[in-house]
This record gives sequence, structure tokens and C-alpha cells, in this order.
Amino acid sequence: MSATQDLTLVGAVQDGLRTEMERDDRVLVMGEDVGQAGGVFRATEGLYEEFGENRVINTPLAESGIVGAAIGMAAYGLRPVPEIQFSGFMYPAFDQLVSHAARLRTRSREQYTCPMVVRSPYGGGIKAPEHHSESKEAFYAHEPGLKVVVPSTPHDTKGLLIAAIRDPDPVVFLEPKRIYRATRQQVPEEPFTIEIGDASIRREGSDVSVFTWGAMTRPALDAADELASEDIDVEVVDLRTLSPMDTDAIVASFEKTGRGVVVHEGPKTGGLAGEVTARIQEGSLLYQEAPIARVTGFDVPVPLAQLEDFYMPEDTRIMDAIREVHAF
Repeated sequence: MSATQDLTLVGAVQDGLRTEMERDDRVLVMGEDVGQAGGVFRATEGLYEEFGENRVINTPLAESGIVGAAIGMAAYGLRPVPEIQFSGFMYPAFDQLVSHAARLRTRSREQYTCPMVVRSPYGGGIKAPEHHSESKEAFYAHEPGLKVVVPSTPHDTKGLLIAAIRDPDPVVFLEPKRIYRATRQQVPEEPFTIEIGDASIRREGSDVSVFTWGAMTRPALDAADELASEDIDVEVVDLRTLSPMDTDAIVASFEKTGRGVVVHEGPKTGGLAGEVTARIQEGSLLYQEAPIARVTGFDVPVPLAQLEDFYMPEDTRIMDAIREVHAF
């Protein structure tokens, strides 16, 4: 059995970066304060001392420049991993991601690819100021050419991050900061990958399927455990990758239960719950026993401070939705 280490999710990010930087000298980290300071959440702590200023690069506060420079590095043959301090700061770089990173392979008729990973803490739950708590994964999943990954456990974080760094195309790697240090898990010390595009069944069940990802996985599991006392057997599917999305896993789970709930913290309108629902309708409509419920954030900016508690989907709202579709 291979050796393991006890890591938080942010510790798994750091370990995944270090692992790939040791294995491949083309891998470099860049972003605001990622060097001696170790990043705002300390995800890159220690890497500057270990790999030096040429591979752990402090940048100006200019997200478009950070991602634009990374695209050039990737086209040249490097494997940059730019960090954006908060996902709400990524919007100035949106043009670089959509107009260039996502299209480089097709624009060049596959003469060039763009092997880079844009990492960013995302989502709510820490009561941060404006532009610090958005959950806008749907923006990036909508763009062909971008892969979008959202881990929910330390183990998956390391495996998915390594897979993303080795991928020949650009990956947006969104790290739920709410659970950066919420739990610990035994993670292999040796390098390993988890295939991008594969969902994980976190809990087997036969009555209702809950589809979710990132920080919403834990409240979904808590709701499922609580409802077991009411003889409602809930299956929890952690999608892990939003583009490409594991349609086969979604359809297989729904065909087993006939009832579905989709949980995410982003706004409801235009959110990926609608995409999951559409794939269920297209792939397993004849198995459907009840309307599919969506438990999401609200169609308002994430409120500040304590009001954020009322915005975030929690196990009580999830349980109510599960009970509703189960009783239909």
C-alpha cells in the first residue's frame, strides 16, 4: 500500500502543485502574491523557496495580463498554472480565456494547444466582501474549449489538479474556499490522476438522486443521512467536472431512482442545474416519477456578511426538496 498524508483541500492543492513541479520542469506557478507570501490562502506556500523566482512568479495586479501571459507561455510549450486570488476577480481575464485560450487549438488547426490551468478560490461561505463569493462556474462551462473542474475532497483535489496540469487544453480549476480547511483526508503521497469528466457516487441510494459538486457535496450528504431516518434512501452524485459533464453517470443514477434534485450555490437562472435537468430529460425521461427540483442560490448578488447564510443552500433546504420530490 502506498504511503499517504493527512491533508486539507488547500493542502492537497499545494501538494498537487509541488508534485507536478518536481516531475516536470515546464510547470510554473504565477499570480498575485503567490511567491514569498504563498498566496492569499497559502496554497502556494513554500513553493517559492523550493523552486525559485523563475517558476513561482509574482505578478502585477492585472488578471488579464496574468492569463494573457500564461496563454503565451502555454503556446510556447510551458505548463503555466496562473492563480486568480478570487474567482470574482477573473472577469477582466474573461476575454483572454474565451477569445484566445479556448480557441487556440481550433484557430491554429491543432498546431498549438493551450496547456494551462487557471486556479481560483470560488464560492461563498466565508462572509467575504463583494466580488469574493461568486459561484459563476456556468460562465466557463458554457465556453467550448474550456474544461471546468470543481473538487469537493482533498483526495480528488490532488488527483484532478494533476490531471488538469497534464491536460493539453485549458482548464478552469475552481476551488471551493468554504471547505479549504473544513476536513482532512488521507491522500497518496505519490502522483496520481483522476480522469476529467468522471463523476463520483458519494452515497448509494434508491429513492432520490441528488446531483451536486464542490462545497455543496457535504450539505447534500448531511441531508441524505438525516433523511435515512425517514426511510428516504438518497443517492448523492458529485459531478466533480462540469465540462465535460458525466452524462452517463447522471442518467444511470436517475434511471435507478426516477427522482432528482440538483444543488448548486450559483444563481438559479441560467445555472447548471438547468443543464443537468436537460440531460436527464434527454437521456431518461421515461424513468421520471416527479418534477426535478433545483436548490440553488438566489438571483441576486451574494449578500454581505451574515446575510450570506440565507443565500447559501443548506441541508434544510435540500431536505425539503428531497421530501417534495419523494412524496410526488
